[in-house]
Amino acid sequence: MPESLELEADGSPEKFPADVEPEPGDLIEIFRVGYQHWAVYVGQGFVIHLAPSCELPNAGLDSLASVLSCKAQVRRERLGAVAGGHRYRVNNKHDGSLQPRPSLAVVGSAEGLVGCELAYRLGSCNCEHFVTRLRYGVARSDQVQDIVVGVGAAGLSLAALGLLRAVVKKRHRQNQ
Repeated sequence: MPESLELEADGSPEKFPADVEPEPGDLIEIFRVGYQHWAVYVGQGFVIHLAPSCELPNAGLDSLASVLSCKAQVRRERLGAVAGGHRYRVNNKHDGSLQPRPSLAVVGSAEGLVGCELAYRLGSCNCEHFVTRLRYGVARSDQVQDIVVGVGAAGLSLAALGLLRAVVKKRHRQNQ
């Protein structure tokens, strides 16, 4: 199976085309408005995911607010219900750089956490951190890294513009 294969949520959450069915332990990336939600596939159409306390089963535009929650529950639900009509794909994106744990260990660890309430912090303990820790034993969130890099680059750009403005003003004063 390819490392990253796109699927469409089609209203039949328990059925996948035979050649693209996720395998237990696969990471599922769900494309929501403004962010990606992550889950781990555990078989028979079910995923386990970290759901912030205000997340609705059929997440829509309102689910963006859920990323600011401070508590989350580990839930086992149908993939289609979690996707809520949004596009999703299997994305085992770190398989090339990190050794995945055996699928039985991933699924067993995930199943053992169902029903637990965990702290939820956007920068250090979000749904992507949750699933990468299950699959690789290491919590990672590329979304958070991308935001930090973007904010840092924007800050440097603003600082450079401010410095340039000060230099131009100084030269303008000297020329008068």
